[in-house]
Amino acid sequence: MTRVNLLLVLLALVLVTMSSTLFTVDERETAILFRFGEIVKADYEPGLHVKLPVVNTVRHFNRQIQTYDAKPVMYQTEELKNVVVDAFVKWRIADVRAFYIALGSVDVNVRLGQIVNDIARGEFGKRTVKDVVSGAREEIMDIMQVEANRVTQGFGVEVVDVRLKRVDLPPDASNSVYARMSAGRARVAKGFRAEGAEEAEKIRSEADKDRTILLAEAGQKAQIIRGTGDALAADIFAKAYGANEEFYSFYRSLEAYRQVLGNGDDLLVLKPEGEFFKYFGDSKVP
Repeated sequence: MTRVNLLLVLLALVLVTMSSTLFTVDERETAILFRFGEIVKADYEPGLHVKLPVVNTVRHFNRQIQTYDAKPVMYQTEELKNVVVDAFVKWRIADVRAFYIALGSVDVNVRLGQIVNDIARGEFGKRTVKDVVSGAREEIMDIMQVEANRVTQGFGVEVVDVRLKRVDLPPDASNSVYARMSAGRARVAKGFRAEGAEEAEKIRSEADKDRTILLAEAGQKAQIIRGTGDALAADIFAKAYGANEEFYSFYRSLEAYRQVLGNGDDLLVLKPEGEFFKYFGDSKVP
């Protein structure tokens, strides 16, 4: 074996030894160091650390905030009515040693789901549907977080937040409520339409009455104006006739001639000695 090959072998052995001796902890993680299955050290800070090959083993844990998104669950309220609740929980590992000892291979989300369900069932059972749907949601979430932390503190888990995404009635109850609301709104709308129609009829009646009164007053004023005009015209004619009766008679005859003989195609057969032609052939014209 040449010197170069020997150096390469020695280098490889050094690298293998170092890789089995050193381990890293990511900034998003924490770790536990075991010696033959027994916990030697926990809560490692991020960075490079040393262990003994074969003797020590390391297990890494996520220390970031994690989310448990629970499936919707049905609870009973104080009035024994069902509501469907959809919630989620934000949690993280606060004490990795206690977490490993208490839970080990248990799914932490399953355990959290049981704890949150028990707390929620108790809180919803104390309140009415109106409270849980609108009024007391913030209070319920705060209580659930405090109670969940009280329980999970023993196994190294911190519940950062509990949120109720949705609190609804079951589908059949929702349909029934929707039908009642629709019927109620329809009754209200019908009442508004009836009131509107009644008010419209009153307005139309008032308008018709005002129109009749205005037309009657206008007709009366028109009659008065026409009567005044006719009286004035009659007075003017009377004065004109009285001023020169002969000329007035001649003027009226000319008007009659114009009306009767105004069209050149007209043919009139009368005796010339009649009253109508009394000014024809008479040289004594006013």
